Amino acid sequence: MPEIYQAVAGEDYTVYAYVNDGGMRKVDIKPFLEGDCGVFEPLKDVETFKNTLTVIGYTVAWDLSGDRDEYKCIDIDPFYVFESPVVEDIPQVDSGE
Repeated sequence: MPEIYQAVAGEDYTVYAYVNDGGMRKVDIKPFLEGDCGVFEPLKDVETFKNTLTVIGYTVAWDLSGDRDEYKCIDIDPFYVFESPVVEDIPQVDSGE
């Protein structure tokens, strides 16, 4: 069973997820945000997407309520995360300095 241990927000609605096989996956969340995206609608706000990202129940989740209740969060099937492309490292963002 895939388990996610850490999730880091990337650019352009991506998540870098550290999984229990020792690797990291780059998960594209944009397909969940297209059109009328229902439960994923709050994540269209990039600040909400980045600031509420966490791991709950061994998968990528967004803790919108702030109380880490797995029944009040938005989460992604861990198999979807596990089947995402394997990456070696999180790309560095140019800060413009």
